[in-house]
Amino acid sequence: MSNTHAILDLAKKTIKKEADAVHNLSSLVSEDFAHAVTCIIASKGRVVISGIGKSAIIAAKIVSTLNSTGTPAIFMHAADAIHGDLGTIQENDVVICISKSGGTPEIKMLVPLIKRGTNTLIGMTGNTDSFLAQQADFVLNTYVDEEACPNNLAPTTSTTAQLVLGDALAICLLELKGFSSSDFAKYHPGGTLGKRLYLRVEDIVSANQRPQVNVETDVKNVIVEISEKMLGVTAVIQNDEIVGVVTDGDLRRMLNKYDSINGLTAKDIMTSNPKTIATEVLAVRALELMQEKGISQLIAVKGKKYKGIVHLHNLINEGIL
Repeated sequence: MSNTHAILDLAKKTIKKEADAVHNLSSLVSEDFAHAVTCIIASKGRVVISGIGKSAIIAAKIVSTLNSTGTPAIFMHAADAIHGDLGTIQENDVVICISKSGGTPEIKMLVPLIKRGTNTLIGMTGNTDSFLAQQADFVLNTYVDEEACPNNLAPTTSTTAQLVLGDALAICLLELKGFSSSDFAKYHPGGTLGKRLYLRVEDIVSANQRPQVNVETDVKNVIVEISEKMLGVTAVIQNDEIVGVVTDGDLRRMLNKYDSINGLTAKDIMTSNPKTIATEVLAVRALELMQEKGISQLIAVKGKKYKGIVHLHNLINEGIL
């Protein structure tokens, strides 16, 4: 038990150290940050981000975030850059070099090579007196008091600060560019996230059967229709318009209310004015509406025309829920 307490205590201390460093980071954001964002927006090229060691891993993550939020970016490892990959940098690109110390041998070799061209150099470093900071056009300060590592050696707090500042950079660019959720969907077509952003009701109902009866259909055939179409519901149509639905719940209520079903029709047991949703609406909105109303099916319509049923199980199967 004591070992468990010691582990939990260490975990909490680590989290607190990193949280404190992130909290302090906001006080280090200067006008250089704003100038860097403005420069990237004005650029006709990409953002090339480079680093060495753990900073290189953070650089790759920031590149991924920028690309997914509408800012073209590419990763260039600092060690590879000085051995042939410097050609990655094109004329109109903005270059960001990430280094905690700002003075590693690779950075000291790379920076002068970048400065030979016309590219803007942004330095992300925890040492504003470093070689990188002195050479950069703009400096993004990621200073931390200490690493979370008890020996103050393993990059932990410092890489967290780099990551957070990279996210801040990406979000500022996203906001200023007016990057919308529909734009986001273009870059995230796969997985659950993509489906929440682009999957529409019509994409779901087109694969479902379309149960329907008219107001005069006898209850036996209503039950058959619901059973055969396997959606737990059927639309009730009169003069080509939806006037109601019959659900499994309506059938149960019917059995409680009537001693005999002889002579009963869909009109007698249906729920009038059913909840509908337009086929062009995002499927995630169908989920929200079901949750709001406490129901598991919605009638899908195009204009006033009945197009089918979207069921909660459809949304679960698609990973929307």
